[in-house]
Amino acid sequence: MSNDSVNTFNVSLFFPKSSTSTVTNKTGTWSFMRPSYLEKTAPCSVHCPCGQDIPRIEMLVSRGQIAAAWNTILAENPLPGTCGRVCFHPCEKACNRGQFDEAVSINAIERYLDDAAWAASIAPAAARGSAKGRRIAIVGSGPAGLAASYFLSMLGYECEIFEAAEEPGGILRYGIPAYRLPNEVLDREIARIRALGVMIHCARAVDSAFLEGAKHTYDAVFLSCGNGASMKLGVPGEELALDGLAFLRSAKQGEGAARTISVKPHGSAIVVGGGNTAIDVARSLRRLGVSPTIVYRRRREDMPAFEHEVARALEEGVRMVELRAPLALARLDGGIELKVQKMRPAGVGADGRMRVVPDGDATELIFADALYSAVGATHAESWMVPPDDGRVVRLSHAAAFWDAPVGIPLLYGGDPVNENESVADAIASGKQAAIALDVFFQKGAGAVKAELARCAVGDGTSLSMEIYLGGPRANRSGRVVSFKDIPTDYFSPSEKKRGASLPPERAIASFEEIESSLDAAEAAMQAERCFNCGICNDCDNCRTYCPELAITALRAGRRDDWSTEAGPARAINSDYCKGCGICAAECPRCAMIIEEQQS
Repeated sequence: MSNDSVNTFNVSLFFPKSSTSTVTNKTGTWSFMRPSYLEKTAPCSVHCPCGQDIPRIEMLVSRGQIAAAWNTILAENPLPGTCGRVCFHPCEKACNRGQFDEAVSINAIERYLDDAAWAASIAPAAARGSAKGRRIAIVGSGPAGLAASYFLSMLGYECEIFEAAEEPGGILRYGIPAYRLPNEVLDREIARIRALGVMIHCARAVDSAFLEGAKHTYDAVFLSCGNGASMKLGVPGEELALDGLAFLRSAKQGEGAARTISVKPHGSAIVVGGGNTAIDVARSLRRLGVSPTIVYRRRREDMPAFEHEVARALEEGVRMVELRAPLALARLDGGIELKVQKMRPAGVGADGRMRVVPDGDATELIFADALYSAVGATHAESWMVPPDDGRVVRLSHAAAFWDAPVGIPLLYGGDPVNENESVADAIASGKQAAIALDVFFQKGAGAVKAELARCAVGDGTSLSMEIYLGGPRANRSGRVVSFKDIPTDYFSPSEKKRGASLPPERAIASFEEIESSLDAAEAAMQAERCFNCGICNDCDNCRTYCPELAITALRAGRRDDWSTEAGPARAINSDYCKGCGICAAECPRCAMIIEEQQS
């Protein structure tokens, strides 16, 4: 085709332009879908026995709002300095960030917050509630008893703790070595609880007779006696074994006291067991110049002890002999001879743990200067645990005997009734007992389980005191945010970090605390790694991406006080929202939903 035959056209460069506003064009009438703000529940909070509002805490730390973050912890946990050091942090195993690169250092940030709040003399927001005219006796000042008194005081009850030892703290003071939990940290946390008006009577052991007469002075009793009696090895010659719990108690009182039941420096010791007590005994012995060997009947990966504590024990020079079960002890040449049975794995048992069975008739002899038994602990007296009675109500972290024969309710908490024997679970039992008692006194025993379910965190067994009291957290959905709910394009890979640890050669030279706290910059950087699953953090993606400009801010800038301003700070104008769903799809925190509009 020739150029002459091509038709050409003149194209106008003028376009029509409206001179009126489109505000009258209410595009919202086109919509059959409607987005809305709905904050949800983070998996870390579900798996935290204390039910802490972890995404809110991390967001506040990332902004340098230390007082608000610390008080957010105190709303659910009275012992953040302790938990920041000794908690086995199941929250981190559940952290969605762990499926992206590494979990957030939730435990290290908690410790940083308590240290920073103490250094800055920040006053706790927790206060004693309006007096309800009832007195509660608490037996035992371990983590369960301390937590129960704390939360009951917040609810307006008068509390008295009875402790058999000379100082309060229970296992925290007498069972956890100073290199993990210094006494000064515990002392300041107990001082906070005393400031609420809690009376702690030390060197006041109670017995079953105390329960019989308690109805004349108290309206209820919470028994949180702990498992303070060591279990026996159950083999011939077990009387030759030293008590691991007694040794730890002496070690916490000072190296001199520990040596009174220890072996000579540069000697050797066998520690039988695989739990945290066994690890603590072995590491404490190492600090006294002893060469310890842990003998465990299963494999290392089957040990109930915290894995990071096991790893540190091995770094410090503790030896481990796996798949060896004690058969008999005998005294030999001034030392101890332990006869052990070789074991082998035999599949997973009904409890989910690896079963082991004897590996034929193979036995071995292990020799050391001393042997410590750390195979477990149990309650010292039968009255310290709930009776096998159909009237006892079993709760997730506690047990309640509402119509006990002593004439007042008896509640039980701590290790004797918890499946997981941890500090965090003990705190959870104290909180649960406090809420259950408050419901019982106000609404009766029949309302307890429903109220506990109402203040559960997500689909788990942890409870929130903030939800129970009707705080902002009560407005969240119980739906748990999963990793697939998070648009990870908004996040960049980054490294998890904890506080610096002493090198092994320095760590074993004393009982000095082994791990240091994060500094402010490190804590903020770690907190910024949090996805803040399920909560609005004012990122403004919803407003930025809205094609109809239908979203407005209810307040200018970022909020400063989440205790009074929690929740989304945005509003959607239904007159103009077409329901395209871009805002919900681009929310990095999964704090929005879109659903079919109801007529």
